[in-house]
Amino acid sequence: MNWEKLDQQLTEIVKKRNQLSQMDYSDDSYDDLEEELHDLEDDFNEEYEEVLEPQLEKIYAKLKSDTDILLPTAYLANQYKEMLPDAKGIITYEVSGSQGVPIESDQLGKVDMRIVLVPNPARFVLLVNGVQLKELWKSR
Repeated sequence: MNWEKLDQQLTEIVKKRNQLSQMDYSDDSYDDLEEELHDLEDDFNEEYEEVLEPQLEKIYAKLKSDTDILLPTAYLANQYKEMLPDAKGIITYEVSGSQGVPIESDQLGKVDMRIVLVPNPARFVLLVNGVQLKELWKSR
């Protein structure tokens, strides 16, 4: 599995999502950017669904959730917080708020629990009540 390629594609999607979140619907380039983003997401799902779905199955089993597993891009946030680059110049991201896919679990009771896909390295994180609580899976 080429994790670097996955991260590159995921980062491109995240950058476009961030860009789109800063735009107004009336912006002339909004529709074009949204179309470009959907194409990138379709390609990502096609290429990585078989890799990421088994990881999601393990995560859902560990959290004791019977919520349906969705396509990988469903777990993307609408907006990501860009962190400072590391020594290699790679930018990582954080997420907070009501982002990602809500799930139900018997483990944590009645809290707002969500799973979000984050790049660099690709990972699924758990948000509880809008706060990034823990990493559920990491690509490398």
